[in-house]
Amino acid sequence: MTRRGRPCGDRGLATAELAVALPAVVLVLALCLTAMALGVDHVRAEDAARAGARAASRGEPVAVVREVAATRAPRGASIIVDAGAEGVVVRVVAPARVRLLPRLPSAEATAEALWEPGVRP
Repeated sequence: MTRRGRPCGDRGLATAELAVALPAVVLVLALCLTAMALGVDHVRAEDAARAGARAASRGEPVAVVREVAATRAPRGASIIVDAGAEGVVVRVVAPARVRLLPRLPSAEATAEALWEPGVRP
């Protein structure tokens, strides 16, 4: 028996195809969102390292440099300030926010700045 030109055996076929394809779509979406979050964390780490290096090159104390960098860095980031004779290096390392994929790389950034004139380490 047919209904509107289609055999009755095709009823529900679209639902079954959707049920098979939906997990793949959700997985691709989750991977895209994870990659985007890692990219945002990397950009924030770069910005934090640069801001910290600028503050340090002006002669700000290390506590202030870390605070400046921490306000721009991703949550849970560690900030390392290394002052040398020529300038300062600020490194920001933020762990990946995703717990399901533990081998994802962390967001890391390093910025260097020379000492401003009149500033001594």
